[in-house]
Amino acid sequence: MSLDKIEILYRNFGVLADAKDKISEHVEEYSEIIGAVKGSVNDKKLASQFITRFFKHFPTLMDQAIEALFDLCEDEDVSVRKQAIKDLPSLCKENNEYTSKVTDILGQLLQTIDTTELSVVQSSIMTLCKNDIKGALKGMFNLIEISNSPVREKCLKFLVPKIKMLGRDIMTKEMEEYAIDQCKKILRNVTGDEFMQIMDLLAWSRLSQSLAGQKELVEIIKHHAELSKSFDPTNPEDVDRSIFCSLHCVPYLCSAIPSTPFVSFLCEQVLPKLDQIPETPKEESGGLDNQLEALKLLAELSPFYVIHDDTPQHITNIVDCLFALLPTPPTSVEGVEETEPEFKYSRIEALLYTLHHIVKHDVELICKDVDRLKELKKRLQYMARWSMAYVKRLREVLKAGENDADKAAENKVKLVALKTMANINTMVKEFFHNPPAFKATITLSFKPLSEKKSALEESAANGGGVGTKRRAPISFGDRGDRDGVSAAKNRPGVDSKNRIYTPPSGKFSTNLSYQQSREGGGRRPSGGGRGGGGGFRGGFRGGRKWRY
Repeated sequence: MSLDKIEILYRNFGVLADAKDKISEHVEEYSEIIGAVKGSVNDKKLASQFITRFFKHFPTLMDQAIEALFDLCEDEDVSVRKQAIKDLPSLCKENNEYTSKVTDILGQLLQTIDTTELSVVQSSIMTLCKNDIKGALKGMFNLIEISNSPVREKCLKFLVPKIKMLGRDIMTKEMEEYAIDQCKKILRNVTGDEFMQIMDLLAWSRLSQSLAGQKELVEIIKHHAELSKSFDPTNPEDVDRSIFCSLHCVPYLCSAIPSTPFVSFLCEQVLPKLDQIPETPKEESGGLDNQLEALKLLAELSPFYVIHDDTPQHITNIVDCLFALLPTPPTSVEGVEETEPEFKYSRIEALLYTLHHIVKHDVELICKDVDRLKELKKRLQYMARWSMAYVKRLREVLKAGENDADKAAENKVKLVALKTMANINTMVKEFFHNPPAFKATITLSFKPLSEKKSALEESAANGGGVGTKRRAPISFGDRGDRDGVSAAKNRPGVDSKNRIYTPPSGKFSTNLSYQQSREGGGRRPSGGGRGGGGGFRGGFRGGRKWRY
């Protein structure tokens, strides 16, 4: 019976292929081809190819033909699904009005767990993008806007890097502006991971290439960072949002786009509660020490801070944090050997750098309280004494292992530590001018390396310093990890641990129901409505919610 259907399919194909200008008269033959999608596996695969081959010639059967192919995309047999998915873009070559609808369906199929099928889905979406970028983007963004979390997440993770891969010849100015507008709509209701993905796309777009666009991006970040809210240090969502959301504004800061709102929030809300933030790196935070990360962020923001009425209180809070890290010099007792304190040098570097940039334009801000300045200098001097011995140990360890290939990674970390110590030493000296003078140019040890990496590393080994990747941990010689984190992990892009919906290996329809899309006919899984309205939803790095 199946063989007869194959013969009928080939017979109908021959009739249509030979009909030439009169092909539209053979509606019955094309209808029989469409009907073959209910046959055997081979019937279905052949029907898929023939449907797309003659699709454009039968406008009255187009909707029926598309629905037949959509049915094949849900078939129990993966080879049938792959054939239909591969053929779908052919429908839109000369019928662009269907691009959005087809992209919508393909976007839902990004959930498949079969890697070979996923590859075909991705390839088909890219084909649609190259043939009709406007229709493809419309379909994808519409799906992202109204879908439930698993579909939305898969679509964003696919779309953001692929848009950048398409290049400016396909992503014209008009298409970029459309994508930017759609991203702004999506930002009204996003998870933390989605926020990062969309900001990554906006950073690539033309929006980031003008001052007005950069200001707009910083305003978006400011809004999502919720700087007007009270900070709860025990709430992981508050900590994540405050640190990792605000970090996105750093590339856009300049004299015309100050960091003052962000620095003010950190000084007023975070620093007084810093010790209440869980210090031990948690698995769900990617192993990051959030106390240290908050101070690093503050340091990066500080060069673009503008002094205002609340600045004296900000300085007070910064100095208080330094006092918490710098012990008071003990009274020496004859015959009793002094024990080296545990200094958290990375935190000290970040706080000194912040203080350096805030007071450099008005030294009186730090000099007004003579007693506090005197106490700070005394503690800095005490730390500097111990740091000299520590730097000596670091150099000895580096020299001993300079030819040991197994210690190459460890030595790079120690070079970072040397750079940290060099920065601290330079900034401490600034306090001992009369009056204090904050004129030194400092590059934070956790900032990315410059092009002069090799020369700087050599300098560090001989007593200078070297920069390093921002997120690398710092391990301090034989005294263990003095600050840094337990694993070298970049931020803010930490993998989400949200559980992803797994489509069935058989028919999608056994687990999913479909409803009409707003575009008029696109199918989508039930539960796809966004619901709720504004606010961060879903989870940021492991299921956490941020809302606004």
